[in-house]
Amino acid sequence: MDLEWLRANPRHLGIMLTHQRIRVTPVPGGDICVAERLTLDDGSEIFTKRLPVSAPDGFFAAEAAGLQWLSVPGGPAIPELIAVDEQVIAMAWVEHGAPAPSVAEDFGRRLATLHRAPCPDFGGEQPGFIGTAPLDNTAGAGLDWLSWYRLRRIEPYLRLSRDRGAITAADAAAVEAALDRTVVPPEPPARIHGDLHPGNLLWGNGSAWLVDPAAHGGHRETDLATLHLFGGPAHLDRILAGYQEVYPLADGWAERVGVHQLHLALVHTMLFGPGFAGLVRAAAEERPLSGHGVVS
Repeated sequence: MDLEWLRANPRHLGIMLTHQRIRVTPVPGGDICVAERLTLDDGSEIFTKRLPVSAPDGFFAAEAAGLQWLSVPGGPAIPELIAVDEQVIAMAWVEHGAPAPSVAEDFGRRLATLHRAPCPDFGGEQPGFIGTAPLDNTAGAGLDWLSWYRLRRIEPYLRLSRDRGAITAADAAAVEAALDRTVVPPEPPARIHGDLHPGNLLWGNGSAWLVDPAAHGGHRETDLATLHLFGGPAHLDRILAGYQEVYPLADGWAERVGVHQLHLALVHTMLFGPGFAGLVRAAAEERPLSGHGVVS
C-alpha cells in the first residue's frame, strides 16, 4: 500500500491495515484512541487513530468533517486528511518540533481568521463527539449563545456527572450559579475547534496545527478559554497577542474564561470520574488549575 493508492481508495484503509504488513510505530497519545505512525511501501508516513473497541457510528466521519470545516483560507494549519472509514482515520504525518514565539503569534492570527469565517448558527449540520461521548449539535433555533451552551454543552454532561457520582450536588449548584451570573456580550456564531486544550495544538513543520476537533458553531471565546486549561500551551501570551491583532476580544473576556471551560471540565468528570471534580470547581469559581490529563 502506498500513499497514491490510499488517496484513491480511502475507505479501504481499515481492510488494508488488517490484511497487509505495514510498519507501525506506536505514538503516545490520549486516553481514548490508539495512535500510530504508519510507514507505507513508498516510504510515506501517515498518522492513524483507531479505537481499541468498535467505534460508535459516525465517530471518525464526524472528526473528518470537522477537520474539513475548520480548513479555511488563512486559517490554522490542519493535517491533510488521507482516509477515513468506520474504524480508523488517517492524516498526513506532522513531524513534531519545538514551539517558537513567532509561530505562536502566527497561530493566534490564523485562529482569529478561522473565527471570522462564515458560520450560520450555533451547533452544526451533524452530531459530533467529544471523546467517545455524543455531542449534540442541534442548531440554536433563535437561542442566544449562553442559552444554547447551557442546553447543549452543559446540562447533558452535568446531569451524567452528577448521576454517576463524579461531582457532588454542591458542585452542580456551583456550575448553575456560575452560568446564572454570567453576562456574555452578543456575538455572531463562530467556527470553533470545540476541544482546544493544549494537547490538541500540535507544533511542527514551522506551524501550530489543529488536531482532534469537536468542531461546531459556538462562541469564539471558548477556544481561547480552553487553551488556558492544564497550564496552557507554550507562548500563550504570544498566541493571544496575535489573535488580538486580527479580531480583538470583547471587554471582560478574561472574566468569562471559567464559564467557557465548564463544558470540557464536565466531559472529563463524565468520562473519567471524580478525579476531575476539582477541574469543574475551578472553572465554576474561575480559579486557574493545571496538572490534569486531557481527552483526545
